[in-house]
Amino acid sequence: MTATRTLTTTRIGPDAELTEAFEQLAGRTKSGADSGGAADLLTAMAALPPGHPDRPALRDQAIEAFLPLARHLALRFHGRGEPLDDLVQTAMIGLIKAVDRWDPERGVDFAGYAIPTIIGEIKRHFRDRTWDVRVPRRLQELQLAISEATSKLTQTLGRSPTVADVAAHLDIGEEEVLEGLEGARAYNATSLSTPTTADGNTELGDTLGGADPEFELAELRVALGPALATLDDREQKILTLRFYGNLTQSQIAERVGVSQMHVSRLLARALTKLRGELGAAGSGF
Repeated sequence: MTATRTLTTTRIGPDAELTEAFEQLAGRTKSGADSGGAADLLTAMAALPPGHPDRPALRDQAIEAFLPLARHLALRFHGRGEPLDDLVQTAMIGLIKAVDRWDPERGVDFAGYAIPTIIGEIKRHFRDRTWDVRVPRRLQELQLAISEATSKLTQTLGRSPTVADVAAHLDIGEEEVLEGLEGARAYNATSLSTPTTADGNTELGDTLGGADPEFELAELRVALGPALATLDDREQKILTLRFYGNLTQSQIAERVGVSQMHVSRLLARALTKLRGELGAAGSGF
């Protein structure tokens, strides 16, 4: 069983505590004398055709009736770095979606539909809006599963759980747990404007290195030796006089004993050979 499958099971199957709370809530009278309870509101609304003038009022009453359920679910995720007000608002969005989409003819009671819908909305909030650095959804859900498992195991074991404890609880490998913990580092990122010295004159961004052109030049020099060895002696001499001695083509012609035009042709041919050798070596010369 993977962590994702574990999360899916948690999201779809409401636990006994939530089911009991929902059943108590469904029996309360929230709509006045015209309706017997919260469950009756949903049934009455579902029985009305779309566009019926009574549907908006019943919808508002049903949402209000089940707000305690949304708050209860939001509290389960409190303490994970997000303000409770934001979690409650997100849970309410999930509740509204559940009220609008629930269809009694599918044979699923509202608890079995609303609770996973609300929890899914809260988890989507954590996945999409709270990570400073975007990571794959699998790692986000894995990190959330590890966080839940760590909290439960800390209470049951009376100590901080080990990687092996978490892996056994989630029925996954220890390497997968370590991967999830590593991915959790992307949840919060440090700003490049963070001061790194006591006087505040140096920021984190100032300590980051940049591209060094000398590295590319060093690689070219390493590749240049074998490439030069493919030239004949006269071509090597002409290149040396031109690029190391900084002589003009006329001066080279006098040293070698050929015409300036011939030196030009020799230089062009030698450089073409070098480019071919260095290109074949992948230097990008």
